[in-house]
Amino acid sequence: MANRFRAIAAATLLSLTAMVPTGSASAADMAAMPVKAKPIPDLPFFLLIDNRFTYAYQWGAVDPGVTNKTTKQVFAFTHFDVWTYGTNFFNIGLEKAGKSSPANPCADPLRPITGCEGATEIYGLIRSTIGFNEVFNTKAFSMGPLRNVSFVIGADGSTENRFFSASKRDVVTGLQFAFDLPYKGFFNVNPLFYYEFANRSTFTQCGYAGAPGQIPGVSCNIDGNRQFNPTWAVELNYYMDLGFLPPSMDYFAISGRAGFYGPKGSENGQIIGTATKMEINAEPIRLTFDASKAIWGPKYTHNVDVWVAYRLWRNKFGLDENASLPCTTFAPGSCREDSLYSGVTVKF
Repeated sequence: MANRFRAIAAATLLSLTAMVPTGSASAADMAAMPVKAKPIPDLPFFLLIDNRFTYAYQWGAVDPGVTNKTTKQVFAFTHFDVWTYGTNFFNIGLEKAGKSSPANPCADPLRPITGCEGATEIYGLIRSTIGFNEVFNTKAFSMGPLRNVSFVIGADGSTENRFFSASKRDVVTGLQFAFDLPYKGFFNVNPLFYYEFANRSTFTQCGYAGAPGQIPGVSCNIDGNRQFNPTWAVELNYYMDLGFLPPSMDYFAISGRAGFYGPKGSENGQIIGTATKMEINAEPIRLTFDASKAIWGPKYTHNVDVWVAYRLWRNKFGLDENASLPCTTFAPGSCREDSLYSGVTVKF
């Protein structure tokens, strides 16, 4: 909440500045004048607002059941704000895959495998926190490197135009433990309750695999719609400037994230099917170069960032990469992702 304290300090400074005599009037003149005190300006509702746009290019991405290697272009808008009692984070993105992960109707067993343009996926994520220190006006939830404990609530959603037509909806809630790191850094640990209440996919529909003896509602879904069991999740993220570098190289930072999502029942939802596995969706490290600071100076810190990152995804979407039909028979290796990607992020 350092930005909060800076805002309060700025407001105090403004109120004090309003009381300083101006013009040719002397102190005695000011004392003799009837002075009407100016009201102290109210703090804005948002103490910090940060909006950014990102373009990135990813090598070696995968899409379950379709391909084990594809490129993706990523376009994303990110919003982050700080207010009196907490924070809000929102991200919406569009991923455009290469032709090896085609859009409809390609990849339908009755149609050509190739010849379609790359698939498009739209996804969104929101996380909001309410800080216990702020709500209770205390420092009881700060101890050593622990800066605060917060209540977290959020949701995710996505949809795509591949043949499998995955469409996901989930909600999360839990706690956030926020720790300070050196050089203005932070490390957040979020133990969460996770509930994926809606997710459809073509491969769970009756008749898709052509297997005899399928029983609608028992061994297959009539429409491909699934509802999973509630489970646990842990989300981690960190950021730290590389402040130990000499001033001539003081333009770099590292960051990363990881999400661990517990098994959520059968991959077919509420019917018989291969059991899901713990999903790991992570970007262990991202190296960021502060291009705007390097070119225009400290006033423009992180206005333009150029970065490169490593991404790993195990048991993508919870599908067992060693046993699930889409991950083995349809497209072996398509539920395990190891990829490099790079991008540019601009603040506006």
